Amino acid sequence: MRPDLLNPLFAPVTSLPGVGPRLQPLYGKLAGGKVVDLLWHLPSGVIDRRFAPTVAEAPDGKVATLVLRVEAHFPSSSPKRPYRVRMADDTGFLHLVFFHGREDWLRQQLPEGEWRVVSGTVEHFNNEIQITHPDHIAPVERKAEVMVVEPVYPLTAGLTGRMVGKTIKAALARTPELVEWQDAAWLARQGWPSWRRALDAAHHPDDDGESQARRRLAFDELLANQLALALVRMRMRALKGRPLTGDGRLRLAVMAALPFSLTGAQTRSLAEIDADMAAPLRMLRLLQGDVGSGKTVVALLAMLTAVEAGAQAAMMAPTEILARQHFATIAPLADAAGLRLALLTGRDKGKARDKVLAALSAGDIDILIGTHALFQEDVAFRDLALAVIDEQHRFGVHQRLELAAKGVAVDMLVMTATPIPRTLLLTAYGDMDASRLDEKPPGRKPVDTRVISLDRLDEMAAAVGRAVASGARVYWVCPLVEESETSDLAAAEERHRHLSQMFGDRIGLVHGRMKGPAKDKVMERFAAGELDILVATTVIEVGVDVPAATVMVIEHAERFGLAQLHQLRGRVGRGDKDSRCLLLYGQPLGEVAKARLEIMRATEDGFRIAEEDLRLRGGGEMLGTRQSGLPEFRMADLARDGDLLAVARDDSRLVLDRDPELNSPRGKALRVLLYLFERDAAVRTLRSG
Repeated sequence: MRPDLLNPLFAPVTSLPGVGPRLQPLYGKLAGGKVVDLLWHLPSGVIDRRFAPTVAEAPDGKVATLVLRVEAHFPSSSPKRPYRVRMADDTGFLHLVFFHGREDWLRQQLPEGEWRVVSGTVEHFNNEIQITHPDHIAPVERKAEVMVVEPVYPLTAGLTGRMVGKTIKAALARTPELVEWQDAAWLARQGWPSWRRALDAAHHPDDDGESQARRRLAFDELLANQLALALVRMRMRALKGRPLTGDGRLRLAVMAALPFSLTGAQTRSLAEIDADMAAPLRMLRLLQGDVGSGKTVVALLAMLTAVEAGAQAAMMAPTEILARQHFATIAPLADAAGLRLALLTGRDKGKARDKVLAALSAGDIDILIGTHALFQEDVAFRDLALAVIDEQHRFGVHQRLELAAKGVAVDMLVMTATPIPRTLLLTAYGDMDASRLDEKPPGRKPVDTRVISLDRLDEMAAAVGRAVASGARVYWVCPLVEESETSDLAAAEERHRHLSQMFGDRIGLVHGRMKGPAKDKVMERFAAGELDILVATTVIEVGVDVPAATVMVIEHAERFGLAQLHQLRGRVGRGDKDSRCLLLYGQPLGEVAKARLEIMRATEDGFRIAEEDLRLRGGGEMLGTRQSGLPEFRMADLARDGDLLAVARDDSRLVLDRDPELNSPRGKALRVLLYLFERDAAVRTLRSG
């Protein structure tokens, strides 16, 4: 159970003064729905309100705090004209300007004849001095409260800086002191403050210790992440596995049927998997390979070991298209080895489904390939020994465990086509061993990548027409428009209409709003050669395999992340014909977008691209975390705090070596840290163990 001490932090934001049901969704969107979420919402800058000139000295464009007498109100005669209030000191006068100002409220705030403290940006306009919509108006006795260095928080529509600042101040006020969880010697060496003081300093950035405070908070977050992963890994290690070794007969038959020999990386990865499967511990291994590096073949050869040992294997993909594709790739090889292969997706119903389930539980199916349908309760294996999960980021840990529960001591092989930089590998998959496929199979031709301005769109369309006339098949991807699926869709529909006018009806359209079967149908027509051009939003990213497609056009490429551009480019160059990827960009092109397009032009190495992605946009947004299931850190930035990650990993290992149950005084403090960063699942792992 979460310690009672933390309950005030896990209360809803509506428990804070001034946050009612109307503001609740806005705070939810800005930071999250709990008080603790506001603690992690750190300022992005500061406004220094300590400059206090007289009116005569107040310079244009500076934030200033002045003590002024209210001389006269000039209400507006028309809604288009502002309400003005004349204010003065001994050196001169200025006007406060309010658009759509309410007279009753303004007279209450600024009674004529009284003195007020006013803070805002000074403007010199038509030989007069004015402050439009001052940030602060206060009685003179509250001058010290106004003349501070004020944090500036990232905002969302509907919330002002003042509201957010006030709410965060209230959240800090109810934050308790917590027992120190950091190692005392390490803390002293770094010169870091206590957690509570670090939090205050990070929210009041005029302090010299602000960067130290932020480093401390980033390390706390990384330590919680690494400790949680280490606990899961330790629990996994403690579960008994079953040694699986085969006699190699099926593997030999499949290798003989392969039209190519394995790359060095495939051979190396397979040896690592074989060693894991032969050990008495459960395997939990991540196989990461770039687009087209041959992960499916490695997974199949691993599954054969389980079958040779007299058990069954399963492979799960996130979409029906992918599951069917794996089935199509594996089926001819399975035939060559006399393997019994079956497919199970959500589309399978009635008698056909019952037949598969009966054969599976009787042990008459060696390898089952499927989608989420494999989780369903009535899916029972005779003896599942290895589960392969493709595109891991689409599935949660609990789904991984559900599949493992379908057998006894099931080995897990998890695959991803998103190359992950080493730092991120530690934060996202620290509970797994990792193998890398960093070579392309022989015979794969490089994709000719060109960066072209959108001004040349008509020229491009004509070139696509020539490619189609010579038998090419083309993907045309329309831009991702942030925050709005409808504009994505409108862009794709408009492009589809435009190209249809040019090239007739052999043009398909797929987008995220289409139902699965309708989407699959268009994709199947494109794969079968009934369509020449496929206009799409980004739904075609991972794993769509049409070897005959040789041209990829990406419109407004500057709006895409590097990882996504790389995934999209990987849809072509899958056959033996020359392929091209055309990145069309709109003006003006920012520095980061320019660097992204340049790296795409320069290399096809997904691992290099991923490292570059991390460098260009920092850990927070890496690979578009939402797309890749990587952890989103609130305070740690892996590009800046990467050095702390290794320390956090070593520290968490050391702690668990000495105190695996976290029962020592420091161990108990670390449990609080895990709860604070909502790594409750890791604590449950401890308790269930």
